[in-house]
Amino acid sequence: MTAAAEVSPQVGIAPVVAALGLSRATFYRRRQGPRARRARPASPRALTADEQQAILAVLHEPRFADQAPTEIYATLLEEGTYLCSIRTMYRLLAACGEVRERRNQLRHPAYAKPELLATGPNQVWSWDITKLKGPVTWSYFYLYVILDIFSRFVVGWMVARREAAALARRLIDDTLAKQHIAPGQLTLHADRGPSMRSKPVAWLLADLGVTKSHSRPHTSDDNPFSEAQFKTLKYRPDFPERFGGFEDAQTFLRSFFPWYNHEHHHSALGLLTPAQVHYGQTAAVLARRQAVLTAAHAAHPERFVRAAPRPQAPPAAVWINPPSRTAPPPEAGERDLPQEVPPAGGPPTQATMPFAGRLGSPEERN
Repeated sequence: MTAAAEVSPQVGIAPVVAALGLSRATFYRRRQGPRARRARPASPRALTADEQQAILAVLHEPRFADQAPTEIYATLLEEGTYLCSIRTMYRLLAACGEVRERRNQLRHPAYAKPELLATGPNQVWSWDITKLKGPVTWSYFYLYVILDIFSRFVVGWMVARREAAALARRLIDDTLAKQHIAPGQLTLHADRGPSMRSKPVAWLLADLGVTKSHSRPHTSDDNPFSEAQFKTLKYRPDFPERFGGFEDAQTFLRSFFPWYNHEHHHSALGLLTPAQVHYGQTAAVLARRQAVLTAAHAAHPERFVRAAPRPQAPPAAVWINPPSRTAPPPEAGERDLPQEVPPAGGPPTQATMPFAGRLGSPEERN
């Protein structure tokens, strides 16, 4: 605007405002600069400071302490007294910070988005509980599942007749022991269900040195791996509409989880099974696949137009809510494969996995 004001005497106002895309009035107003604001005069109808204090003194009387300004206004009129309007009473009380909900209502804090990173097995687990329909309407069984987000390996599961914090505590305790989790090694993520936020579970995690993490309220995306695993379970062709009984549910799950861990080729793991990734067999399996693809390429190179085929590798890092800012991957560098984790006692068999028979009451045993 300064340069425009300097050249306007030589070229004229019209070319300048046309070049700037402004009207003449806007050009003149901006050239004059900001005008000083005049103080707004007080309204002759405004209450004086003494009158305001007198009204507040009446509003603070013990007989009016639990009444709204409308009730106070009506009571004073019946007594032959007029102090001010109802709206003015509200303005005076608001200026003193005395207009609010008097009941002790819950004020929700600002929940932070969980950002969890796993670059190997047994670093971040996710767990959740889902309902399985029972034989009749409104009857359910409860399936507890603990999942390693890096390998998608189900490290522990249990089916019970009810949802209870004590059962969840036993399952977590037994699973941590079987996976040989050291203090400070693991973060356990869950949603905000009652069992997940219960004191028995929180005390157990604190005693074992496990960091706990929770999803934001009503945000299923904060716990995506458990939700995806439940979808894999319930979208199986042989998953029943309803289970005939508690033993029926146990029988089905005893066959499902070994299949899921040891036979299911997971699309997010480069078509490896969760057990292969969890127990450090990734490099050996990819080497065998590469040998098969190399032989296929040598036999018919014309069928591979772009390049020689390579097996897909699983991701080197897995996030729950990756940060939006751009940052180098921590310690992963340019690796194509994650570090191999030596198996802790070898892959578990079905007999060594935690299940309801070892954890629940007699009515929940296998």
